This record gives sequence, C-alpha cells and structure tokens, in this order.
Amino acid sequence: MICCVLPLVCLSACKKSGSTQDTSATKPTVSTSAVPIATTPVAPGVVPAPAATASAVVQGGATAETTAVLAAAAWALKQDEIKNDPNGQWAIQATASSTYEDVQGRAGYSANQATGVPDVESYGDNEASWTSKMPDGGIEWLDLKFAKPVFATEVRVRESSGSGVVVKIEVYDEQGAVHTLWQGADPTTELNYLMVKFPKTAFKTSRVKVTVATNIVPDWNEIDAVQLVGIDQ
Repeated sequence: MICCVLPLVCLSACKKSGSTQDTSATKPTVSTSAVPIATTPVAPGVVPAPAATASAVVQGGATAETTAVLAAAAWALKQDEIKNDPNGQWAIQATASSTYEDVQGRAGYSANQATGVPDVESYGDNEASWTSKMPDGGIEWLDLKFAKPVFATEVRVRESSGSGVVVKIEVYDEQGAVHTLWQGADPTTELNYLMVKFPKTAFKTSRVKVTVATNIVPDWNEIDAVQLVGIDQ
C-alpha cells in the first residue's frame, strides 16, 4: 500500500535558482534489477492536507477557517506520529548516484542530508536535503543504511521539493541480495511522505535503496529523510 501524508504548503527561498532553470552548475530543483518479493502493493492513498481558509460557514456552524485549523492540527499530529514511531528508524548513513556540485560528507545537498530525522519544515529548495547533480537528468538513486536490521513492513520517504519522482523502493537482505518491494507511480505532492507498506519481509534488512526519475517533475527534486519501519521478529 502506498500512502502520502500531505503537508502544509509553503514555499521557501531557493538558493539554486530563481524562476528559471539552470542545468549547468546552479543547484536545485532517485539499479539493480531484482526479483520482487511476493507482495501485492495496493493503489496509492492520501491523507488530506490542511484545507485553505475561507469565510463561508460550514456544517455545524463552524467556519472554513476552523476547519482549516483542525486539518492543520491533524496533519501536525500525523507528522509527530511518524517521527516518533517506535517501530521506525531513520537512516544513519547514505550514498547516492550523484550530488549537487559533487558535495561529500555532510555538506548541504549531500546524500547524508537525507539521514536522521526530518529537518526541512517547508516545501521548496533546502540544503538540508539530498539532491542529484543535475535536474531533470533521469534516473538517480539514494542508498541508505540503518542501525538495526529488522523484518521490514514499510518504507517512508519524505520528499521536500519537486515531489512525486520516486519510482522504485528496494531493500537488501543480510546476505547482500536486493529485493524490489515496490515499483510504480509516486503520488506525492508538496512536503510529503511517500509511504510504501508491504507484508513483513521474510528476511531482516538494514539497507534501503530509493530510485527516482528526476525527469518526471521539472526542476530540482529533493529528499529530506527516509524511515525504515519493521519489527524484530
């Protein structure tokens, strides 16, 4: 099952470029074949984002402003629930097919910016996320390691700019073999989690590979964090 948690929509300043796209050196805008695990992912679903405000009165005498506030509160609670999921863990190390300006280590836009808890709070370009060397270049990937091997049940990808480009989720078993858990169309929009759920794997994993197609959504595409959800047995 693929789900998205839709966030508040707000644009942040973009360091890479203004309104035009430069594919030369101005930064922003994710493999191996494998036999899929015997699972059947369900069609994408979404959790509504906070509603836009309006002055009209709605059912029960509440105003649209009140409805929007309640929706925003529900969204915030869902974000907190994901961040503090006792069965979830955030990546501790990452490598990528490429990075903006070939940065390494923990530099802005490096692969390691996709490790740890989410730290991008608004949709748009932010160096606290990973992005590829060039926008709209096609297939790129992010390979992430986690502290504890688990029997996986879900992978959550927090997309923070140019969302909707994930095309495949894979995990590696403890012998290093790769298993495709999902491949398809990413419904993510805005600052959002792509949540891919599947039956518990028959093996433990502590490594996830996220593949994106950066030509799907124009301009730069960025990933803030990735969470692996699973259990010990």
